[in-house]
Amino acid sequence: MGGRDTVEALVATLNAGDVDGMDDVFHEDAVMDWPQSGERIVGGDNRRGVYRAFPKLPTITPRRIVGEGDLWVLEATLDYGDEAEYQAVFVFELRDGKIAKETAYWSLPFEAPEWREEWVERI
Repeated sequence: MGGRDTVEALVATLNAGDVDGMDDVFHEDAVMDWPQSGERIVGGDNRRGVYRAFPKLPTITPRRIVGEGDLWVLEATLDYGDEAEYQAVFVFELRDGKIAKETAYWSLPFEAPEWREEWVERI
């Protein structure tokens, strides 16, 4: 499985709420780093435990998937079913076509300040 296929399979698995299906795209010894909350999840048992305990898994809408070889990045919107939609970036380091390390960042959107409007385009 190529890197893009691995990332797309992870998105599909999470959108289906299939925590066990994540085993098909992660190595059992994979590490997940979440720097914003200062957490590291090591190994399949811990990954499955965290994801099974989520009150509600998000719906992931990819914005962009880029990469080559063993390094892939997913930019996406995450909707947890409340009123906030998070903008997220996931950095995936692969080994033999599966995720060996994930580093994830989430951010809530904010209003752009008016003082920048003459230099920027709204997206």
